[in-house]
Amino acid sequence: MRIAFLVAPEGVEQVELTEPWRALTETGETPQLVSTKPGGIQAFKHLDHGDTFPVDETVDRAKVDDYDALVLPGGVANPDALRLDDRAVAFAKGFFDAGKPVAAICHAPWTLIEADVVRGRRMTSWPSLRTDLRNAGADWVDEQVVVCTAGPNTLVTSRKPDDLPAFDDALLREFGKAVA
Repeated sequence: MRIAFLVAPEGVEQVELTEPWRALTETGETPQLVSTKPGGIQAFKHLDHGDTFPVDETVDRAKVDDYDALVLPGGVANPDALRLDDRAVAFAKGFFDAGKPVAAICHAPWTLIEADVVRGRRMTSWPSLRTDLRNAGADWVDEQVVVCTAGPNTLVTSRKPDDLPAFDDALLREFGKAVA
């Protein structure tokens, strides 16, 4: 499987990028870092600079058809920047239109709100997004991980870095079902 990880040039929470990436590569999947600008991205460890990572593809060149699934890591600044980029929003929405699985953690659902794909979906997120998600029509719950199949695709959401083991298990299971 080829899995797109969509991130902004800076602001992604590093562990929310690296842990799902590691889990997928350990099972033989091929993650690709997709961003709004070429070159590299600057990850963060909370408010401190983390590592940099090379971009594999930019959203203006990436095609949903080239990927089997999408992962949206969080961090506050990352999804806030993505939701202001029409190409990034369209890329994320394309996975829903194509019925392909999507996994989003922490603040990442902000991008999905902008894509207008959360209405009628059961989801979780960082608690401060609760009102935003409810106002966009989602059924927000405070759970470690939520798998929602009540829509055109499978949507896996999780709250925070502490939930990464459950998030990784759910995305591996659900992404595997999508190609089985």
